Amino acid sequence: MTSREQHDRMANAIRFLSMDAVEKANSGHPGLPMGCADIATVLFTRFLKYDPKAPHWADRDRFILSAGHGSMLLYSLLHLTGYEDMTLDQIKHFRQLGSKTAGHPEYGHATGIETTTGPLGQGLANSVGFALGERIMNAAFGNDLVDHYTYVLAGDGCLMEGVSQEAIALAGHLKLNKLIVFWDNNNISIDGPVSLADNTDQVARFQASGWNASHIDGTDPEAIAYAIEAARHSDKPTMIACKTTIGFGAPTKAGTNKAHGSPLGADEIAGARKFFNWDSPPFEIPADILDAWRTAGKAGVKARTDWEGRLAKADAKLKAEFERRLAGKLPSNFDAVIADYKKKLSADKPKVATRKSSEMALEVINGAVPETIGGSADLTGSNNTKTSQTKNITSDDYGQRYVHYGIREHGMAAALNGLTLHGGLIAYGGTFMCFSDYARPSMRLASLMGIRSIFVMTHDSIGLGEDGPTHQPVEHLAALRAIPNHNVFRPADAVETAECWQIALESEKTPSTLALTRQNLPTVRTEFSARNLSSQGAYELAAASGEAAVTIFATGSEVEIALAARELLEKHGHPTRVVSVPCFELFDQQSDDYRRKTIGNAPVKMAIEAGIRQGWDHLIGSDGIFVGMTGFGASGTIEQLYPHFGITADAAAKAAEARLHGK
Repeated sequence: MTSREQHDRMANAIRFLSMDAVEKANSGHPGLPMGCADIATVLFTRFLKYDPKAPHWADRDRFILSAGHGSMLLYSLLHLTGYEDMTLDQIKHFRQLGSKTAGHPEYGHATGIETTTGPLGQGLANSVGFALGERIMNAAFGNDLVDHYTYVLAGDGCLMEGVSQEAIALAGHLKLNKLIVFWDNNNISIDGPVSLADNTDQVARFQASGWNASHIDGTDPEAIAYAIEAARHSDKPTMIACKTTIGFGAPTKAGTNKAHGSPLGADEIAGARKFFNWDSPPFEIPADILDAWRTAGKAGVKARTDWEGRLAKADAKLKAEFERRLAGKLPSNFDAVIADYKKKLSADKPKVATRKSSEMALEVINGAVPETIGGSADLTGSNNTKTSQTKNITSDDYGQRYVHYGIREHGMAAALNGLTLHGGLIAYGGTFMCFSDYARPSMRLASLMGIRSIFVMTHDSIGLGEDGPTHQPVEHLAALRAIPNHNVFRPADAVETAECWQIALESEKTPSTLALTRQNLPTVRTEFSARNLSSQGAYELAAASGEAAVTIFATGSEVEIALAARELLEKHGHPTRVVSVPCFELFDQQSDDYRRKTIGNAPVKMAIEAGIRQGWDHLIGSDGIFVGMTGFGASGTIEQLYPHFGITADAAAKAAEARLHGK
């Protein structure tokens, strides 16, 4: 066992690497690494199962730094334990352009960073997905292949953010007992003492949410070790409230907000060196201490090689399925399954809402792709996210495929990201489109991380009717389309819905939102196409009878209106074509030639969408005609609302004719 003196020196290596990096960058948060170094040292040298030489090992324990501003704690640990891409040079270039050591931990920048954190509460909420993912995969593949813990370091801010309550309530309900959270209980936030804004009894709060929770001294290695050991034998998730001092060791700034968001300065660092009896120059770690850390980093090799042996001896079919799922690849027959289903739809021509089309597609997909995990934020019957294959996951049965997230849109979206990041699973979750506002921070982070989270957003326009303007999304399509690396799909019928689902499942590095209707829509794709036309983002659905005078672009439920407007215009001698635009983002990725050809050169260009205009001008031009919403919706039936807001075939045709006649 490590002596107390050895532990202290190893913890101090974290402290000084962090202090020195923040000082050199003249930017950052030194306080958390200084206060939490003891917790991290105990965890990484005595408990955490990991191997820096095999950073993606499937059965590693996950460590999530939810308090992402303390990123130098994580970077120091990765360097000290021997992650090859976390060099001393990277530490010296903390927060500099092009370095792996960004201001907050960024997934994909360096190995050992399990998720992007920084927006407080996100890592804690992601961790629920990680821990649930472990239980789901364990139920599918057994203890020999899946048996690991999820550890989280969270700060006061993580626990104050509202998403934390959504997350901990769900984790407690599902009894995710392999989830262990350390709370950096230092009573300091940026403005000053936490007591300026909060006096919550956090231990009682976690206990009320179904967790074990207790107070410890966060600088006592044996108390930390005892608490972790107890947590690993618990039948509930555990929160360990670790009493710490922010900026521990700094002579005048320790325990104050001055250690939170800015460098300590040369005098404070000199004082800390004296306090800890640390006489090494900046960025230098004594050889015996670096050796001790590297030895700790090698401790997981045996566990990893033992696991590889078990995987090698596993049943061949089970092993192949495990490896396929971990690689994120779809079953080999998936494309054929979708093609057969599209053929059937074009023949049957169902008239159903696209939320129902989505359920029909999922019935086929969930039968063919066993790793899909569904869910809804208490709107299962409205989102149509449950199929015959997806029975309820409960604390007694993790071997099922459906999560009842409760009325927790933000927590659901963050958990979806955790499930996705865990590996081996494809997670989707549903709510109403207007509540994408509540899920948006997690949706944005999914896009930033480049992961395959799938968000099912139904009731996508004024077409939902009587619930009125609070529930009728008008700006949400534009808002979601504004997120980089996020595919927003608005399918027009059952065929496009199947195609959009296919793309979402195949998009390993881009999250997807499916915007789906409440109202029934006819099948507009009545001729089978083996090619996924939606994958082009936009395509000509109906050609003009001659040289086009008008091109109408539309999405979702308004494609039907566009086709009816085309008929009126054609009858009046105005050749008109209709372009369906299921996904702006994919259309923007097409060749210039395809885009030019699809947009065409008709003198009148029009877009019809029951949302706001923003985003459409790059297709129709600033002088194009837009038929849609200019403000909020209203309460009323769908039959009343579309005419009330002028979103009809007749109104569209008249607007096009007025433009053609120069009025």
